[in-house]
Amino acid sequence: MDLEGVRTFVVTADVGQFQEAAYELSVSQQAVSKRVAALERRLGVQLFARTARGARLTLDGQAFLPYARELLRAADRAAASVRPGERALRVDVLNRSIAPAVALQGFYQENPGIDLDVVTLFTSGVDTAIEAVRTGEIDATFRAVPYPADALPADVVVEPGLDAPVELLAGPHHPLSRAETLTPRRLRGHRLWIPGIVPGTEWAAYYDQLSEAFGLRIDAIGPHFGTAALLDTLADSDDLATLVGAGDRYVWPAGHGLRRIPLRDPVPVYPHALVRRRDNPHPALASLRAYLAANRPKTGGERWRPNWLDQRADRHGVEEQ
Repeated sequence: MDLEGVRTFVVTADVGQFQEAAYELSVSQQAVSKRVAALERRLGVQLFARTARGARLTLDGQAFLPYARELLRAADRAAASVRPGERALRVDVLNRSIAPAVALQGFYQENPGIDLDVVTLFTSGVDTAIEAVRTGEIDATFRAVPYPADALPADVVVEPGLDAPVELLAGPHHPLSRAETLTPRRLRGHRLWIPGIVPGTEWAAYYDQLSEAFGLRIDAIGPHFGTAALLDTLADSDDLATLVGAGDRYVWPAGHGLRRIPLRDPVPVYPHALVRRRDNPHPALASLRAYLAANRPKTGGERWRPNWLDQRADRHGVEEQ
């Protein structure tokens, strides 16, 4: 159905004259008449009775009017949903408990007037998330991106989001649980259990490099029954531990006695990059980028990051640091 015809019908019904409707719509009176006539032909009814005093709604016109108004309201809402600044900023995170999701909560708390939609859409790896950014399904995603610049789409920007320092999470019976800090090499010989590592994903690439760099034993064997089940297992184990981000948010029963132990010399960090389209004009995206730049976690001393960051030059929209 022609929305211009519907809009013309509603305006004419409101003002009661074709000439006044033409003035309201900034078109000629002849254009108003043609639009209304075309709508009447489409509907197969007469909407107005033309009189010397103007245009009076027929019974069919009266019946159609409330639906015509709702049709226009729906069209306006649809247009607003994709208009930058008038729709929510849609940001994808892998998990609502990890550091990027926590950072987004902080961003919203500082900017409560911003309409923000935090979603968890993709668990199959970075390629799917990048394509969703390119197609506009999402405005941005937080991902580790293990590619050089020339392997990335030209219209996609990969820039610093936040580097999450990695910590050891262990139960009270684990031999390392009383340490205040640990070096990554101190974890050698201990079984680090991280269920849910999917081969070919960016987090698999990260843990492969981490284990190679420090001689670690990272075990992904067994089904992943979720975070609560993992925490329960760690609490009762004297040999299992896992790795988590310093900014990740996990809650466990007080009786579990779990310990988060920072890693130092060097500090391994997981590089959550912010991935966006170069030409995305959403004003809230600029605000988010400024917030991230001002609130990146400070990690003192030497840091360890995967070597793909060194291989990625500042070109093709890549702005890593």
